[in-house]
Amino acid sequence: MLICLTANHRNASFDLLEKLSVGTSDVAKSLVAESDFVQGAVVLATCNRFEAYLDIDEPLTAGVSLAVEQAAESFSAASGTDVGELRDSLTVLCGDGVADHLFAVSSGLESVVVGEDEIAGQVKRALTTARVEGTTSSDLERLFQRASHTSRGVKTKTGLGGAGRSLARLALDLAESRVTDWARTRVLLVGTGQYARVTLANLRDRGVTDIRVFSPSGRAVAFAAKQGLEAVPAAGYRDAIATADVVITCSTAETVVLSADDLTAAVALPGAFERRLIIDLGLPRNVDPAVAGIGGTELLDLETISLHAPLDELNAESDARALVGEAAAEYRAGKAEAEVTPAVVALRSHLFDLLDAEIDRARSHGDTTETERIERALRHLVGVILHSPSVRARELAREGRADEVFAAVETLFGLGGVAATNADTARADAEPAAEAVALDDYRRAEG
Repeated sequence: MLICLTANHRNASFDLLEKLSVGTSDVAKSLVAESDFVQGAVVLATCNRFEAYLDIDEPLTAGVSLAVEQAAESFSAASGTDVGELRDSLTVLCGDGVADHLFAVSSGLESVVVGEDEIAGQVKRALTTARVEGTTSSDLERLFQRASHTSRGVKTKTGLGGAGRSLARLALDLAESRVTDWARTRVLLVGTGQYARVTLANLRDRGVTDIRVFSPSGRAVAFAAKQGLEAVPAAGYRDAIATADVVITCSTAETVVLSADDLTAAVALPGAFERRLIIDLGLPRNVDPAVAGIGGTELLDLETISLHAPLDELNAESDARALVGEAAAEYRAGKAEAEVTPAVVALRSHLFDLLDAEIDRARSHGDTTETERIERALRHLVGVILHSPSVRARELAREGRADEVFAAVETLFGLGGVAATNADTARADAEPAAEAVALDDYRRAEG
């Protein structure tokens, strides 16, 4: 059973989200390794949400409660947050609601800026990290892969995010009132990751040409060479701050990269600009909030940016939510089909076993050539007979009537215990399972 623990910009403070983004990267691994019922875990941490997707082996309410409590305590201990505050800020989703939520998240429908571009990549990277750490599961794999497929469909079929909307773009939109002429603005970019590339593209869209880059991790030279920028060495960091109109931080460093001491020293340097705008896009926070108290400085951080998120583009969002709803419904139907696979397999095996027994008996008495011809015909006949009930079983599963399929197989053919194997078998992907059934039928029919 899948559950999701989500703390996001709608139900948690940015201070809490910032703390959760630090030190919790290894918690998923420990949850899977140390828990008796957590079979898989994927953690999604972005600038406005922290979510843990868990695959638990116990479908009962008690199992869900235990998994939620264990996860909350683990994340609290790793991030230094108060477990009570964390519990109050977490929303818990179970079962079908998990797919609905993740599909909406990956499509940008739950972001501060509806339709933002970065979230789809962050969802993919969360799954990749889980694979590397060995914490994913077949159910989580299927869920996240379908989420990525859904987000691509939303992007290509609707106008949502068509303008490349993102927090970086929104931040620069808000900065318009402070910048007289972007073409003459001197910008210092702190960070060299994905968000830095997005921010750089947005700056160039506005006509900014004077851009320098600094990396706390020492990657500025390679990034600058690739992007055609000027790299700032560590020794020149404060000089670069002093002579920048706009400083934008988007580093993944877990510590502050622009402190009040850095800025105080920078503004005291000869030739330092009198005024500057600092935009902090980092989570954890890249900039010490105290810099806002230094003369001539204005700080624009994520919390402030989120308060100015634009109204949704209603038509595009409506179309996108319809696509997400359809994708989630299809995902649920696929899972339901997988649930009846044990019944279909049991019925198929039962009939072909009976056929094999009759063929063996005929071989011991009849002409070999004639027996082989009849055998092929009989195998084909059984395959044809099985086709309709197999299709009908999957149709009933999509209607939520899987129990009727199990009951029918057990009642009519005496195949007891079919439903008992359902929980394990349902973890396999519905499409490969259906393909395996069809392939097996074909092989048997062909002899």
